[in-house]
Amino acid sequence: MDSTQYQGDSNGDGNDCELIGQILQNRSLIIASNRGPVSFQRGENGEVETRRGRGGLVTALTGLANLTEAHWIASAQTEEDRHWGSGAVQLDSSGKAIDVQFISPEAGVYESYYNGIANPLLWFLQHSMLDISHTPTINRTTWQDWNDGYVAMNMLFAEVIAKQVRASQRPALVMLQDYHLYLAPRYLRESLGEKVEYTLMHFIHVPWPGAEDWGLLPSKMRLAILEGLCAVDLLGFQTREDSLNFLRTCESFLPRAFVKFKRGHIWYRNHMTYVKDFPISVDVEALGKLADSAEVDEYRRAFDEEYKGRQLIVRIDRIEPSKNIVRGFQAFDELLELHPEHCENVQFLALLVPSRMEVDKYQDYLSELMGMAGKINVNYSHSEWEPIRILTGENYPRAVAAMGVYDVLLVNSLADGMNLVAKEGPVVNRRNGVLILSERTGAYQQLGPGALTIPPLDVYATAEAIHQALTMPVQERQERAERLHRLVEQEDIVNWLCQQLETIAKLNL
Repeated sequence: MDSTQYQGDSNGDGNDCELIGQILQNRSLIIASNRGPVSFQRGENGEVETRRGRGGLVTALTGLANLTEAHWIASAQTEEDRHWGSGAVQLDSSGKAIDVQFISPEAGVYESYYNGIANPLLWFLQHSMLDISHTPTINRTTWQDWNDGYVAMNMLFAEVIAKQVRASQRPALVMLQDYHLYLAPRYLRESLGEKVEYTLMHFIHVPWPGAEDWGLLPSKMRLAILEGLCAVDLLGFQTREDSLNFLRTCESFLPRAFVKFKRGHIWYRNHMTYVKDFPISVDVEALGKLADSAEVDEYRRAFDEEYKGRQLIVRIDRIEPSKNIVRGFQAFDELLELHPEHCENVQFLALLVPSRMEVDKYQDYLSELMGMAGKINVNYSHSEWEPIRILTGENYPRAVAAMGVYDVLLVNSLADGMNLVAKEGPVVNRRNGVLILSERTGAYQQLGPGALTIPPLDVYATAEAIHQALTMPVQERQERAERLHRLVEQEDIVNWLCQQLETIAKLNL
């Protein structure tokens, strides 16, 4: 992404995002996240290879390096990352490099922070996936992971960020990312004091559930999280509901916080935090180029040939309980039973990426979904038709090809901060495919008008939505597809970034 791309639409109404350069020309940029924009790994030939992080977020944030000096701080993921330490890395063809610094904590700290607190506790809580009759049980080990892992890692991030802020010749814009770094803002403010000039942002990519869910956490953990987030200047969420839920959580559990719902801000400890939704999106331009590539075209032609004459239902997900894959298969089973005319005339293609397979819950879920798919195939398949095909492994060009040829794209998540598949599909699809979208995804706020929306627990409603999509008149399919494409194109990843920076300018932060 070059700097000219930041002259695109800021609000989807043709207004140029002209403030980007103005905001950044007199500031340095510091980005902090658990994973960095690049990772180093040793290849089969023994040479160290640089692997760029995939996705629009990396593209958008590293694109800012073309406009100002930029420094990205992240956790080391490999041994080669730890050996790298810090240095300039060129991530695109612009010739501008971004300085990447990896944090390497003592042995056991990262494990406690990531696999002790961030994933099994915070991630499940924020996706409303806790089975409170059984889990979590917060015991001595949990508290050890909290103190020696999550707290320690957030303090380490704050320490490294503070050094970078002090070293900068210009006021710094600090952009923190996601649920791994909830405590860092408070530690950073305490470290820098009042004399250092900087602006602190934090964007949360996962859902923020209602106050009742946060009431399940011990008060000490909950208070530390809320105090941390109320130390930022601008706090971003995926949806309006997430923003409101955060304000309600502070009203319920943060003593002496003054919450203004209409204005969307919180006054706490003599500091104002502005809260706003900034729905994240995809890099439409880069995605379009990939969809037109020879590699994707080869996969697309193979799908066309293999499933010729059949309508194609596609889902693309990581293998995790929040994606609701099992109920999606159950809905397909219900479809074939209620509407047998679809038998042999449709194909369900599931592209699934293994995720956190070291966690028992994820292994159990994989076994459950494979068992459900196997049951359906046994009941309905014959020598020339297997109702459900499952392809596993991370292969993004193959996924883009599948999105290009779907007739129905099924996104029935139980909870999703956004779900970018729901936005990628309409951009690259070539069949006027229909999007079936869960009301519990962040994407629902923007894409609801063009999708068939479903409650994710309702298998019967999902089956009927699939039937409606498969039998929808051509003109309605086209109108819906065009509407979805337009909605995503108007609010792409550049727009997401522009909105945050423009908000900083308007609030004089």
